[in-house]
Amino acid sequence: NCLDPGSGRKFAKVIRGKFCKISNAFPPGLLGIDMFLPLRYMCGNNMSAPLPAIVPAARRATAAVIFLHGLGDSGHGWADAFAGIRIPHVKYICPHAPSMPVSLNMRMSMPSWFDIYGLSPDSLEDEVGIKRASDNLKALIDQEVKNGIPSHRILLGGFSQGGALSLYTALTAHQKLAGVVALSCWLPLRKSFPQASANSVNKDMHVLQCHGDADPLVPFIFGSMTSEKIKTLVNPANVNFKSYRGLPHSACPEEMVDVKRFIEKALPAISSE
Repeated sequence: NCLDPGSGRKFAKVIRGKFCKISNAFPPGLLGIDMFLPLRYMCGNNMSAPLPAIVPAARRATAAVIFLHGLGDSGHGWADAFAGIRIPHVKYICPHAPSMPVSLNMRMSMPSWFDIYGLSPDSLEDEVGIKRASDNLKALIDQEVKNGIPSHRILLGGFSQGGALSLYTALTAHQKLAGVVALSCWLPLRKSFPQASANSVNKDMHVLQCHGDADPLVPFIFGSMTSEKIKTLVNPANVNFKSYRGLPHSACPEEMVDVKRFIEKALPAISSE
């Protein structure tokens, strides 16, 4: 089984026109990649990844979303997608994973947050790589805090492998976060919980999980089981699992509308803005 790379870029092309109608913040002509501003980001394995794609806030940024792409993809497609559902006071940061050999894809080298050996519940997991990538993400959160955005105004998110890493990081972080958007993903190192999150400060965070019921790569049941597991680790009233009929391992416009609503609720505008 091989994961199809480039889903973020392909999805952004599909929704670009549709979300220009939804977002009132910017006209379609401003949704191009050339609008993204660079941010320095070094990988913990001493490999340098390209600078993240960033969708800047329309006014002073008082909140941020850090969103991680899936295996074989880049941050550009997802940055393009978020530009279409832009919220004026929110900055979107879409890092790029470093390139590495991936066991699941016959050791071919591609952008990946950590190695993946298989997609079944009993597959071996890259514990060292997952924890290293999580530490890198926590360092990126710290950098945003230094830039003036409090951690409780930062929301993590991701698709597939990126969503898995975001879930793991939020549940083990010592920084208090606004929440997590987890699309078509699973909880890595699930057997390490609840011990791994025993000292977490995010037991009351809000979680939006979205999953297509026709996903052939990360089956819907994995998403459902992950949701039930998360409900044992955080306040279950704050966990929302949404399914999308007929959706494969991808995202859809309806899902992105749900994501925007979740972000607006988790990261509301500050009254002084």
